[in-house]
Amino acid sequence: MTQNIQPSVTTHMAHDWLSAHSAWGSTMVPDVEAIIHSINRGDQDAVQLHLLTYNTQQQKLEQFRQNKVRLSADSDSDSDLDEPDLLLRQRLAAALLGFISGPLQPPVLYLCLQTLRILSRDHRGLQPLVSHGALLTLAQLANLSCHGGFEPALDSTDGQRWGNAGHVTLATAQDGDGCRREAIKVLCNVIYNSPQAQETASALRLLHAVWRSVRRGMRSVAASSGRFYELRLLFLLTALRPELRLQLQQERGVSVLTQALEQSLEVRRREGFVVVSESSGVRLSMEASREVIEILKTLFNVCHKLSQEEPDEEDAAQYRHLAAVLRHCLLCSCEEEHVLEEVQGHAANVLSVLPLTCLDVLLSGPQRATHHWEGVDMDAVHSLLLLMERRLGTGQKLKEKLTPVLNLLTESCRVHRETRRYLRQQILPPLRDVSTRPEQDCSLRGQLVRLMTHVDTDVKHCAAELLFVLCKENVSRFVKYTGYGNAAGLLAMRGLLRGGRTSGPRPAQYSSDSDSDTEEYREAKSRINLVTGRVEAEQPDPMEGMTEEEKEEEACRLMAMIDRLSRVQIIQPMSVTADGGLAPLWAGREEEEEGMVLLTQGRKDSEIE
Repeated sequence: MTQNIQPSVTTHMAHDWLSAHSAWGSTMVPDVEAIIHSINRGDQDAVQLHLLTYNTQQQKLEQFRQNKVRLSADSDSDSDLDEPDLLLRQRLAAALLGFISGPLQPPVLYLCLQTLRILSRDHRGLQPLVSHGALLTLAQLANLSCHGGFEPALDSTDGQRWGNAGHVTLATAQDGDGCRREAIKVLCNVIYNSPQAQETASALRLLHAVWRSVRRGMRSVAASSGRFYELRLLFLLTALRPELRLQLQQERGVSVLTQALEQSLEVRRREGFVVVSESSGVRLSMEASREVIEILKTLFNVCHKLSQEEPDEEDAAQYRHLAAVLRHCLLCSCEEEHVLEEVQGHAANVLSVLPLTCLDVLLSGPQRATHHWEGVDMDAVHSLLLLMERRLGTGQKLKEKLTPVLNLLTESCRVHRETRRYLRQQILPPLRDVSTRPEQDCSLRGQLVRLMTHVDTDVKHCAAELLFVLCKENVSRFVKYTGYGNAAGLLAMRGLLRGGRTSGPRPAQYSSDSDSDTEEYREAKSRINLVTGRVEAEQPDPMEGMTEEEKEEEACRLMAMIDRLSRVQIIQPMSVTADGGLAPLWAGREEEEEGMVLLTQGRKDSEIE
C-alpha cells in the first residue's frame, strides 16, 4: 500500500515546487522592469520602494531554494527555469552601476548595493560587473583607492562627499559604514565568481588599496565595522591570484598580518617569544573570531612556501613571533565551540607551513603548563592532539582538515624529542590487549591505523607517517603496533620491506631508548600473527592427512590459478627486491623461461647438425 501512495505524494510535492517557482518567476519579471524604468527616470523614491520589495523577495526565494525538497537529480539545478530572467538581471546590474555613480540618498545607495550583492551571487550574470569601470566604482564606494587614484576618507563624525566630484553624498558615518560594507561584499562576490574580475582586480592594483586600508584601520583608535570584509577580500585576492601572494609577502605581509592578529586577539608580546592576553579569562567575541579566521587564512596563502626555504636571522625571529601568536590561537577560547575549532584548524594550517626550526616556540608558554612532559610545556601539542581526535571522529573532509594537523604533529615529533615522547604516550601506549586487530581498536591508535588503508593516498600516507615517526622509524616496532598488512604500503614506498632504517633526505636523530613491553604482551608475543597484529585463534591444518603427492598437486593447482589471474591482469604478483622495494614476481621468471626456450632450441639445432 505504501508503494501506491508514495508516487502520489511525490507528484504533489513536485507540482507544489514548480508552482511556487513559477509564482516567484512571474512576479520577478515586472519588478525588474519597473526598477529599470524607475532608474532610467532617476526617481529615487520609486527605486527605493521597488528595491525594498525586490530584495525581500530574493531573500525569501534564496531561503526557499535552500530548503526545497530534492526530488531527483534533475531538480537539483534550476538553471533552466532561471534562464529567461538572466538577461533581465544583467540589465538590472548595468542600470544599477550607472545609477550609483551619481548623487544618491544614503538609503537608496545602500539598497542599490544590496541588490548588486544579491545579483553578484550568480556567476552567469556577472558580465556588467567585471569591467574596469564597474570594479573602480565599487572600489570607490568601498573607500578603496585603486590605480594610484584618489584616496577618499570618511570622517568619524560628519558626513563627507565620498568618491569623485558630484558623487555620492553620505549623511552620517553610520550610513557610510553600511554602504562601504555592502560595496566590499559585492567586490568579494564578483572576484570569487569571475576569473575575469580577478585579472582586472590585479591590473587595478586592488590588493594594494585593500592593504593600505587594512593598515590604516590598524592605526585607527575606533574599530572599523568593515574590517572583516576587507580581510575577506584580502584573503580572496591572495587565494585566487598567485602573483598577489608574492606581492603581499614582499610588502612585509607576514609582519603586518601578525600585528593584525595580535590586535584582534587582544594580546601583547612579552620578553622573548612569549605572548600574553591583555584580558585573561575573556572569551574571543564572535566578531573578533571571524577576523582572526580571515587573517589566518591570508597568512597561510602568504606563508605556504616558507617551509621549503631556509630563513635568515631576521625572518626566523619574525616567524617565531608568529608561531607564538599561533600558539595563543590554539589555547584561546571562543563563544562558540565550532568557531574555536575553526580558529585552531587555521592556526594549525599556518604552523604546518612555517620553517621547522621556528616551531620550538610551541613548547614554551607564559605560565605553568597544564600538560607537560619532562618539564616541557605541552599545552599547545595537547590542543593539536585534541583537534586531531575531533577531526578523526567526524570523518569528514579528511584531506583538507586532518592532513595538515597530521603533518604538523609528524614534523614536530621529528625535531622535538619531548613532543614525540608525549604523543607516543598518548597515541601508542604500551600494548596490553593483543586479541584485537589494530584497525579494529577504538583508541587513537586504531583510528590512525584504519586511515593507513584509506582510499585517499595523501590521508593514508600522513597517518602512516605519524605512526612511523612515533615508532622512531623502526620497522619492527612499527609492525608491532600496526600489523604488517597495514604497514606494508609505507614500508614498500620507503624500501623497507626487508627491515632496516629509513634513509631520507632529512633523517631524524632519535634517542636510543628501548620499547618497553608489558607483561601481557611478552606472554602472547610468540603467538601474535605479525600480518594481522593480533593473536589468532587456533586453525586446523588444511593439509592434514594429505600425502606428499597430493600436497604437490594442490600447490601446482594454486600456482596455475595465480598465473591465470595474473595473465588477465586481475592481480599482479609481486616480490621483495634486494633493496626492500617491490617488483613484479614474473618479470625475472619470464626472462628465465625465454632463456630456457632458446637454450633448448640451440641444443636441437646442434643435434640436427
